[in-house]
Amino acid sequence: MDLSTVEPCLAGPARPQDRILLPRIKKTFADILGCEYDRDAEIEAISKFHDESGSKTIRANHCRPIAQRHFDLEFNGRTMKFGDGNIVIAAITSCTNTSNPSVLMGAGLIAKKAVAKGLHVPPFVKTSLAPGSKVVLDYLEDAGLIPYFDALGFHTAAFGCTTCIGNSGPLHPDIEKAVVENDLNVAAVLSGNRNFEARIHQNIKSNFLASPMLVILFALAGRVDIDLTLEPVGIDPNGQPVYLEDLWPSHEQIGELVARHVKEEYYEKEYAKIFDGDRFWRALDVTESTTFGWNEASTYIKNPPYFDGFSLTPEAPTDIDNAKAFLLLGDSVTTDHISPAGAIPEAYPAGAYLIDNGQEKAQFNSYGSRRGNHEVMMRGTFGNIRIKNKLVDPKQGSFTLKFPEKKELFNYDAAMAYKQEGTPLIVLGGKEYGTGSSRDWAAKGTNLLGIKAVIAQSFERIHRNNLVGMGVLPLVFKEGENADSIGLDGSETFTISGIENMSPRKTLNVKAVKEDGSEIAFAVISRLDTDVDVEYFEHGGILPCVIRKMMTE
Repeated sequence: MDLSTVEPCLAGPARPQDRILLPRIKKTFADILGCEYDRDAEIEAISKFHDESGSKTIRANHCRPIAQRHFDLEFNGRTMKFGDGNIVIAAITSCTNTSNPSVLMGAGLIAKKAVAKGLHVPPFVKTSLAPGSKVVLDYLEDAGLIPYFDALGFHTAAFGCTTCIGNSGPLHPDIEKAVVENDLNVAAVLSGNRNFEARIHQNIKSNFLASPMLVILFALAGRVDIDLTLEPVGIDPNGQPVYLEDLWPSHEQIGELVARHVKEEYYEKEYAKIFDGDRFWRALDVTESTTFGWNEASTYIKNPPYFDGFSLTPEAPTDIDNAKAFLLLGDSVTTDHISPAGAIPEAYPAGAYLIDNGQEKAQFNSYGSRRGNHEVMMRGTFGNIRIKNKLVDPKQGSFTLKFPEKKELFNYDAAMAYKQEGTPLIVLGGKEYGTGSSRDWAAKGTNLLGIKAVIAQSFERIHRNNLVGMGVLPLVFKEGENADSIGLDGSETFTISGIENMSPRKTLNVKAVKEDGSEIAFAVISRLDTDVDVEYFEHGGILPCVIRKMMTE
């Protein structure tokens, strides 16, 4: 690998694979907003008016935000400009990249230099530091860098999953009100692993992944429509612009701190007591028992229905007859679309369930925290507020059409209505179905809603495995075919035949009957790829398969 080709970059605004070189982030955001931006023209303007002294002020005066919609915001006793492109969350977080001492030390050195130059993070930016390990705090404290993180508002919030999985907490009410009422496209910048739609925060449309070092710089800038290779990060108290090159530490500076302050003894100390728990954990009143004592009043942990009607002899799978399309989806449907982990909307079925069970909105917590309650997670399946179901296009959110009435319902309510009628369901998808986090509930919820099969152009590897493990049949269209090319619109009634005597990668036949009685016949390929996959499917999933083997042996 030619290391000279490595360039600073981000990823976003809604997928971790959408890499953006740092100099192109301004143009990327201009395209998102539908604005015009010409970087070459900006460079030319800087060069044209750059005086012989190389004044940084002149360079700064010829760089402008591309976002045009900005409003006066009264916030904490101050009036400031706020609008599209402003950053409202900047989080150094992740179980992964906070394990890298170099980027944490680098971020601390940037914070130290920024504080020395009198820079501040704008008050509308919600900042946090949430390393994956307490060791990080040990070596940052030993290096004397924690005060500089604190000075910029990057106080230690937790040690674990926070903003990266939607646990950022709420925005300030004045900020959230301005975003919602003006339909602003504001941004989050985080050193996390994933940034899928509505994952970070439901009202933040653009979410960018970056290194901890870039998170500090963008937080100082307060906006994402900025080219940090040209424009100042901020203005010091003397009115002088401060640039990235003024703050960025050298490899030697970072390496020296890592060598001096990242000590083996910190790991030994922290991991020696990792299972002790905090005072809240130790104060829990626990009755020791061989089996778990279910609390029927709990809204966090419920006895799941996976073994309802269980028998030692599995029923052989049969053809899927007269199924309805539950959802008609496009490409890159992520497991966050299928099973969101973040905030629970009050108006959605999961929120209504919690209210009915005595929970106030402030007690909702998140889908991720309630994954021990299938009643919440079923209601949250396909519950992302940004999921796009072509059956209700252009509306976004957890809605579908219930056939034959063509009545628009929440996805959960429609699934329960179909289940009461005894109607099996399928999902139609595009390319990369199930991409993203492994998210076991994306398959569990699919199963519990009564979905028997998913027909897509391609599957993400782990989600395909999880569907098989939950007894849901993953099927792919033949090469070059998809729902559109075949002529499917989701209103059809489907019969999938050839399921008996299943074998790996078997070709099955599908008959889709339209409302006028006309038929479309097409073939699909089973993505039961191995004999083990077939065995799991024939048992109705991995759980009943394993239990039957254990009980038989």
